[in-house]
Amino acid sequence: MEFQIDRIAMLLATAALVAIVCRRLRFPYTVGLVVAGVALSVVPFVQTVVLTKELLFSALLPPLIFEAALLLHWERLRKEMRVVLSMATVGLALAAFVTAAGMHFLVGWPPISAGIFGVLIAATDPVSVIATFKETGVTGRLRLLVEAESLFNDGVAAVLFALLLAVAEGASPTWLGMAGQTLWVVGGGVASGALLALALLYVAGNTQDHLVEITLTTVAAWGSFLLAEHFDCSGVLATLTAGLVVGNRGPLGAITSKGREAAEAFWEFVAFVANSLIFLLIGVHEAQQDFSAIWGFSLVAIALVTLGRAVVVYPFSALFSRGDLRISGAYQHIMFWGGLRGALALALALGLPPSLPFREQIVSVAFAVVAFSVIVQGLTMTPLLRRLGQLPAATSAGASKAVDEA
Repeated sequence: MEFQIDRIAMLLATAALVAIVCRRLRFPYTVGLVVAGVALSVVPFVQTVVLTKELLFSALLPPLIFEAALLLHWERLRKEMRVVLSMATVGLALAAFVTAAGMHFLVGWPPISAGIFGVLIAATDPVSVIATFKETGVTGRLRLLVEAESLFNDGVAAVLFALLLAVAEGASPTWLGMAGQTLWVVGGGVASGALLALALLYVAGNTQDHLVEITLTTVAAWGSFLLAEHFDCSGVLATLTAGLVVGNRGPLGAITSKGREAAEAFWEFVAFVANSLIFLLIGVHEAQQDFSAIWGFSLVAIALVTLGRAVVVYPFSALFSRGDLRISGAYQHIMFWGGLRGALALALALGLPPSLPFREQIVSVAFAVVAFSVIVQGLTMTPLLRRLGQLPAATSAGASKAVDEA
C-alpha cells in the first residue's frame, strides 16, 4: 500500500470540514463522513487512498481498539464481565450461525462461504453509537456495555474467522487441534498484549517526560498487535489487553498524571483520525460498488444480521433479569439497534482469498450491511434514545449532561 501524504492531508481536511458542518447541523458525524466519501469518489480530479485489508486491519484498527480499551475501568468492567463475555462469545457464535444458516438456505451460498460471512459480519462496531453518546451526554453503564461487548466480540470474531478460513483453505482440523489452535490464538494474543504493555510501563516508570510516555503507549498499541500477528495469534486481543493494562496499571505510578492526561488527549485525536479515514474510505468504496446484482442478497443479509443481533441481546439479557446485572428494557433496545457493523467486518472481508467461493458477493454484501448500519441505524440512534427517555433533559435543550440507568 502506497501512502501519499497529499491524499491523507486532503482526507483529513475533508474530515475536519465534515465535523464542523455536522456539529452545526446536529447530524451524525460518521454518516456525514460516508456521504462525503461518496461525493469525493465522483470528483474527477480527486484521488483518495485505496481501502485495503492492510490499511484497515494493521493501521487503523489497532488505535481504535487501544483507545477504547484505554478508557475502560477494570473495576466497572469486572462487574459486568459475565454479561459482556456471554454476549461476546456464545452470543456472537449464535448470531453468526443465524446469519450463516440463512445465507446458506435462503441465498444458496456454500456452507463455508456462508459461515465465514456470518462470522465476519457478527462483530459489532459501535463507533457511530459512541459518537452519538458523546454528543448527547449519555454515559455510565449503557456506554460501558456497548463498548465493552464490541471490544470483546471483535476478538472472538477474529479468532473464529481465522479457524474457518483455515478450513476453507484446505485444512482438516480435529476437535483437539481446533481447541489447541484456539488456545494458542487467544492465549498468545492476551499474553503478547499484557507482556509488552507491562514492559513498556516499567520503562515509563523511569521517566517523567509525558512525551516519552505517549510514545510508549503508541508502541503498546501497534507493537502488541504486530507482535501477536507475527506469532499467528490474535492481534485484536493483544491490543485490547495492552489497552486495558496501560489504562488501569498506568495510573498506579508507572505513568504520571500529566502523562495520563496527555495520553488520553492524544489517543482521542488518533481515534478521531482513524475513524475519519475509515468512514470516508467506506463512502468512497461504496460509491464504486455495483449493488444492482446483489441487492436481493443484501436485503436478506441485513434482515438476518438484524435477527442475529436480536438473538444476542434479548435472550442473554433475560439470563440476568433477576440479579444485580439486570439490563433494563430501554438499554436492551439501544444495544440491539446500536449493534452497528464497521471496520473489522470490512477488513476481514477484504482479506478473503480469491479462491473462496462467492468471494466478491461476500465483500459486496458486507459493504451493503455496513452501509445500512452506519446510515440507517446511525441516523435513527438519537431519535431512539429520545423515544426511550435516555437523553439527559439538558441535552434536548441544547446542552450536554451525563445520564445513567437509575
